[in-house]
Amino acid sequence: MTDQVRTDRRRTHASWRQRFHDPISALIFLLPMLTLFILFRFLPVFGSVGLSFTNYKIGGSWDVIGAENYSRMFSDQVFLDSLWTTLLYAAIYVPMTVIVALATAMLLNSVLWGRAVFRGALFLPYVTSFVLAGLIWRWMYEIDGMINSILGWLGTGPVGFLQETSLVLPSLAVVSSWKGFGYSMLILFAGLKSIPTSYLEAARVDGANAWQRFRMIVLPLLRPVMFFVVVIETIAAFQVFDTIYVMTGGGPTRASYTLVYALYDQGFQFFDFGYAATLGVALFLIILVISLIQRRFLDRESDA
Repeated sequence: MTDQVRTDRRRTHASWRQRFHDPISALIFLLPMLTLFILFRFLPVFGSVGLSFTNYKIGGSWDVIGAENYSRMFSDQVFLDSLWTTLLYAAIYVPMTVIVALATAMLLNSVLWGRAVFRGALFLPYVTSFVLAGLIWRWMYEIDGMINSILGWLGTGPVGFLQETSLVLPSLAVVSSWKGFGYSMLILFAGLKSIPTSYLEAARVDGANAWQRFRMIVLPLLRPVMFFVVVIETIAAFQVFDTIYVMTGGGPTRASYTLVYALYDQGFQFFDFGYAATLGVALFLIILVISLIQRRFLDRESDA
């Protein structure tokens, strides 16, 4: 056997040993976070599914009741109303947040100096506490609050933003959009930075105006990022709770009583954890369907 053959075999053996060693090293570093993820993500999901087939309540006996909770859910008018309220809220919140995030991302992309300062200022509401933001905006929305004071200076009567059923969801959506648009703005800003400037320069030379460049170049190239932003904001809309809990408590007359708030009431007000787990499973399935839609659209974009 020649020295060259021996050398090649040693290299092959070392290569396979390295390939086996690298995944183990990576797994060791990932193990603490993977353990936390399994304990606080996967196990609660499976536990909730199992709990949804029981009538478990605190301090009492419980039995396995099969699919009774699911039958109750589909005939429960409170659940149906809260689902409809959540859908209405999402229909207001998602377009508003995406449009604001896209507009601010494009403005930020056009800034030539102080971009980091503006980016930090626009992202600041996202890292603000939901409770703090809700308390501030509730004061602003009050009859004698800042917004109604400004409307009074303009000669318009006070508006009950959180007291009128027709205004409460748009008012809450404004708060959540102000609080959460910064994250989507950064994602869209990164997408805008990935668009080659040569495309825009060529379109400008051909005589395309700003709207034509946006519609024919920016939007098509930004579409995969836009789909991702729409999906994550839709998920955020279905999970809204903090803002409603602080500002309205589900009122007035349950006009802001969303699905997560119904889950909270069933679990921590009525202590009906079996039925609350059923609502949680329904919410999980809704979010799962949205995630599958996201994957379908992204796969379609990658194949195009």
